[in-house]
Amino acid sequence: MIPLELTMTGAQVLLPGQGLSRTELSIADGVVQSDGAGRQVDLSGYLILPGIIDLHGDGFERHIAPRRGAMKQMAEGILSVEAELAANGITTAVLAQFHSWEGGVRGPEFAGQVFEAITSVRDDVVTDLIPQLRFETHMLDDYEGLPELIEHWQVPYVVLNDHLPHDRLAEGRKPPRLTGQALKAGRNPEAHFELLLSMHARRAEVPDALDTLCTELIERGVRLGSHDDATSQDRADWRERGVNISEFPETLEAAEAAKAGGDHVILGSPNVVRGGSHKGNASAVDLIAMGLCDALASDYHYPSPRRAALMMAKSGLLDMAGAWALVSSGPAEVLGFSDRGTLQPGKRADLLILDGASHRVAATVSGGNVSYMSGSIATRFLN
Repeated sequence: MIPLELTMTGAQVLLPGQGLSRTELSIADGVVQSDGAGRQVDLSGYLILPGIIDLHGDGFERHIAPRRGAMKQMAEGILSVEAELAANGITTAVLAQFHSWEGGVRGPEFAGQVFEAITSVRDDVVTDLIPQLRFETHMLDDYEGLPELIEHWQVPYVVLNDHLPHDRLAEGRKPPRLTGQALKAGRNPEAHFELLLSMHARRAEVPDALDTLCTELIERGVRLGSHDDATSQDRADWRERGVNISEFPETLEAAEAAKAGGDHVILGSPNVVRGGSHKGNASAVDLIAMGLCDALASDYHYPSPRRAALMMAKSGLLDMAGAWALVSSGPAEVLGFSDRGTLQPGKRADLLILDGASHRVAATVSGGNVSYMSGSIATRFLN
């Protein structure tokens, strides 16, 4: 790929510390330039913003397995995912893949196929695709050899989940939708129920296993996060293990504990767009208003990061710079990326161009290469 070399003029550009202002933006060699470069392209009527960095998204599942057994060419599904990411202004995407007792598209075997597919297409895509493993903590039989697998899969970011319905299992009751879940996993419903009961029965072994696993992953340079923290004690336990990212804390208590302890807090952008959690958890808007959010993620809906940031700016909850930071520079800091997140000279030419009136995505550029372009803006680049 040969990166663009040009100077964009006439647009409103979001620069660090300045907000939106009409200025030129030059890119060449895949990075933002301090001086003019190449030919000029008039983008009057458009906004130029830093590309969206999506810290956690599982919306790709429908591309790689639209129906059970229907997708045989996994790489084709990943390429389709990238097209949707780019169409929504996402220039760096963390693809959150389960390693779960739920089986099917969330099972361990499927996870390996997904990670191999991401690796196989990495040189063919423009968007920076980052694999994330979401490991179910009560799968004790899967701990042995997991760090080696994570290294083999080139996974730099692991999130630790526990989705077992412990309350019901403690009472010996079957959880809702057990039969459908079992069939998706390819198990007899009774065998699936017994599996859940056996994992619940061994819950006392999990903390020590996690201590060992987290230590080894940190030594290998893997970034660690927890998912759905509910209490301050949950967050304290994770922090003690070196897990310093709190994904989607369910309560104000957990979010406050994370920030007080210096941890990163990631919230779901669909929560902002909907005006609340679909599960009845803490409102992302409320947590953001209290300064308890470092970054927004797409979660299950790729259009939501852009929409959430624009909604917050329009409502006055945050100014444009503050709102957009939650989907650009904030996520970059969480991931430890110093080369992206703002449109500063020397940083990656990751940018999103919006129609100034409709705020629809007109073009997306990642690393100086066009990943998406649609409508009349194309004629401006071609002329």
